[in-house]
Amino acid sequence: MAIPRARRLLMAASLPLVMTATMAILSSPASALSTDVVISAVYGGGGNAGAHIKNDFIELANLTDNPVDVSTWSVQYASAAGAVFQITNLNGSIPAHGRFLVQEAAGSGGDLSLPTPDATGSIPMSGTSGVVALVTNQVPLVGCGISCSTAPNVKDLIGYGATANVETLAAPGLSNTTADARSGAMVDTDNNSVDFTAGVPKATNRAGVTVTATDTPGGPTDPTPGTVRIHDIQGAGRLSPIVGQSVTNVLGIVTATRTTGSSRGFWMQDPTADADPLTSEGIFVFMGSTSPTAVSGDSVLVTGRISEFRPATGSQSLTEIGGTPTTIKLTSGNALPAAIPVALPDAFTKSGALEAQPLEPDSYVLDWLEVHEGMRLTIAQDTRLVSPVNTDFGELWVTFKPNQNPTPRGGTIYKSYDEPNSGRFFIQSLNGAPAANVGSTLAAGTTGVMDYQSFGGYTLQATQLGAITEGGLKRQKVLPPKKQGDLSVATYNVENLAFTNPDDKFARLAQGIVTNLGSPDIVALEEIQDNNGAVDNGVVASDQTVAKFVAAIQTAGGPAYASRSIDPNNDTDGGEPGGNIRQVFLFNPARVTFVDRPGGDANTAVTVVRARPTSNQVSLSVSPGRIDPTSSAWTTSRKPLVGEFLFDGNKQLFVVANHFNSKGGDAPLSAAVQPPNRTSEVQRLQQAQEVRDFVQDLNDKSAGRARVVVLGDLNDYQFSPAVQTLTNNGTLLKALIETLPVDERYSYVFDGNSQVLDHILISNAIKGYTYGVVHINAEFSDQASDHDPQIMRILTGCDVDPLPTRCLPTNPVVDM
Repeated sequence: MAIPRARRLLMAASLPLVMTATMAILSSPASALSTDVVISAVYGGGGNAGAHIKNDFIELANLTDNPVDVSTWSVQYASAAGAVFQITNLNGSIPAHGRFLVQEAAGSGGDLSLPTPDATGSIPMSGTSGVVALVTNQVPLVGCGISCSTAPNVKDLIGYGATANVETLAAPGLSNTTADARSGAMVDTDNNSVDFTAGVPKATNRAGVTVTATDTPGGPTDPTPGTVRIHDIQGAGRLSPIVGQSVTNVLGIVTATRTTGSSRGFWMQDPTADADPLTSEGIFVFMGSTSPTAVSGDSVLVTGRISEFRPATGSQSLTEIGGTPTTIKLTSGNALPAAIPVALPDAFTKSGALEAQPLEPDSYVLDWLEVHEGMRLTIAQDTRLVSPVNTDFGELWVTFKPNQNPTPRGGTIYKSYDEPNSGRFFIQSLNGAPAANVGSTLAAGTTGVMDYQSFGGYTLQATQLGAITEGGLKRQKVLPPKKQGDLSVATYNVENLAFTNPDDKFARLAQGIVTNLGSPDIVALEEIQDNNGAVDNGVVASDQTVAKFVAAIQTAGGPAYASRSIDPNNDTDGGEPGGNIRQVFLFNPARVTFVDRPGGDANTAVTVVRARPTSNQVSLSVSPGRIDPTSSAWTTSRKPLVGEFLFDGNKQLFVVANHFNSKGGDAPLSAAVQPPNRTSEVQRLQQAQEVRDFVQDLNDKSAGRARVVVLGDLNDYQFSPAVQTLTNNGTLLKALIETLPVDERYSYVFDGNSQVLDHILISNAIKGYTYGVVHINAEFSDQASDHDPQIMRILTGCDVDPLPTRCLPTNPVVDM
C-alpha cells in the first residue's frame, strides 16, 4: 500500500474529567437500563471552601434523536445513609441529544454562577457522598431502603461515595473541586462505578450554555458579542495574526457539526462579511472528544484560545478556536450564510514556503481554498468522480476540469511532479455517501464547509451531497494467449492477505487471478501476511495463508499452484505490525519449473554464480533467495525475493519480486512548502540501487543473455528517481508501464490521481512481449485490494531478428 488509511473513529469521554479514587460498595441488583434520559453529572460542593462554582447541581442528558418531556418528572436527593428523599420538580422537555440543568443549594463561596438553570431547587447536597435519583413522577421516594434503584418509577440513580444505595457499585466520592460525570458515550450499564468518573465540575443547560469550574468568572454566561470577529482571527494570511491568544464571545452562525472521532466540534460563520477578500468568515471550534450541543442554525458566542492545528508532518494548518471552548447560544433556527460556488483557478500552487507569502486566490487553487477555510461552499455544476467513493468515510474526489489529463476510464492521470492536477477536489460527506466508481457523475448541489485534514488536505465537509449517477465502469480481463508456449507473468498486491481474513476476500482475490488475469504461469504476490495476521506473537510462517489462497484459486477454476517464499525475521519487514508481510511466488508446475537451490533464508544474500569462470551460463547461489537482506536499505522494509525458473523447453528466467518502502511520512500535495518534501524517497533510492546492482551482475556475468523480470509494488512513479535508478535510465531494464499510452499509465488511485506504484520491468534479453495493467480494483468502491494487478507475456518464437509482427509490444494483452 502507499499510505495506510487506518484512522479516526475513536470513542471518547463526554467530559474532560480528572480521575479520582472510587469508593465502591456492593448493593442490590440495578434497575432496567435507561436508554433515553440519564443522570449525566452531579456536584455537591457548590460554594464550599475551594470551590469555584457557587451552587450544587444535577445534570441530565437525553440520548435520543427526539425531545423528551420531563414536565411530570423529578430529581430526588438523599444523604448516603438516609431514607428521606428531598425533591425538585422538573418542567418542560430535554432537547434531542441535549442536556437539562437542575440548580440546587448555594454555599457561601465560589465565584462562578451556573448557566441559567432549567429547574431550580434548594437541596443542600453532600460534597462527598450521597444518592440522586431521576424519577418519572413527582412523589418522594419512601420505603426503598438501599434498593431505590429498583423502586417503581426510578428512571436512573447514582450513589456516590460511601453509600450502599447504588446501581451495582458506587460512583467515586466527591470533593469541593470534583463532580461525577457519566463517561464515554453516556451509555447506562447500571453500574455507577463504571458509568461515572470524577473530575472538574462542568454543567450544561438546555440551551447548550456550559460552565466549567476552570472558566473565568463572568465570561461564559455573558450574552454580549465580543469585539473580535472571525475575519479578525483568520486574518489575510494562512496563519492567524492572533494565534495563541484568547478570544471572548466570538459571534457566528453554526453551519455544520462533527460528532464522531477525536476531532469533534462545529463550524461557524460570521453572518456579516468584511470587505477584505483575503479573510475567511468561517472557522472550526475544536472540542476534542466532547460532542457539541450546538446545532446548525444556532447563533452562538464562543470563548476560547486561537490555535493553528497542523494535522500531518509538512502539511498546512487549520485555524481553530480551541482550548476547551465555551459556547453561549443566543438564538436557534437562523438562516445559514449563503454558500459560495467553488471556482478553482488554473494553477495548483506557487513554490516555496506558502505561509510566508501573500495569498493570491485568483491565481492558485491552494490560495483560493485557504481564503475560504471554514466557510460554506457549494458545487454549482455536475462533476466527474476521479476516485471511487470510500463508503467507510463518505469520501470522494471529483474534478472541476474534466479535460485535464483524463484517463480513458474517467480518472485523472498523474503524469509528473509538476502536474498535480489542479481540478481535483476532495469531498467528505458528513452523512455518508453511496458506493460509486471512477467516471460516475456527481450532480450539482453538494454543499458544505471547507476543512483541512491529514487525509486529502483541503476537504469540503459536505452537509448535503448531490445525487451520484454511476458511469458503468467494467472490470477488465486479459485476452487469451495466441500461442501455447507464451509465458505469462503477473504481479498483484493482495493488501495484507492473512489466513484469518474472511473467506470472501480469498474468493474475490482468487477470482481476479483466474477470471481477470487468466491464471498466469507465474504470479508475484505482495503483502502476504503470516498465519495469524496482525497478531504479534512471533509467528512468521505463511504456509497456511498461501495454502488457503491456492485452494481458493482452484475453487475458482484455476490451476493447482505451487509456491515459494522465505519467511522474514519477526517484526523486521514493516507493514502492518505483527503481520510480517512478504512476497510470494505462485507458479503453475504444469507450465514452468522452479529451480530450487537450498540455503535461502531471511539473512542469507543471494548471489549470481557462473557455471565456470569464463562461462556465460549463470544461476543463483540459492533459489529462492533474498537480495542483501542485512543491508540498511531494507531496514523495516520488505527484502526482494529472487527465483530461478525454466520455461518453454528449459529456457531460463530470473524473477525478482519487490515491495519497496511506502510513501508514509512524505508531505502531502497540499504541503506548506512547495514542492512537497518526499522524505521516504531516500530509502527507495537505496533499495533501487541494491536491486539494480543485482540485475547488473546477472547481466554482466551472462553477457547480457539473462532473461530477468523485476516486478512488484515499488511504491513509486515511473518518472521517480527511484525507478529511473532501478532501470539505469532505461539502459538496464525497460519499464513496461512506459510502453502504454500516457493516459493509461496507472495501477492505483490516491487523492484523485490515477498513478503508477506497481511495475513490471524486463531485461533487454526478453525480445517479444505483450503487457498491460488489468483494472479491477483501484477505480472501484468495491475492492478486493487497493492495487490493480499487471501482467506480461513473454512470447514464444521471438528470439530472432528481426522480430515477427506478433512479437511487437503493440499487440494488446488486456480486453479494454
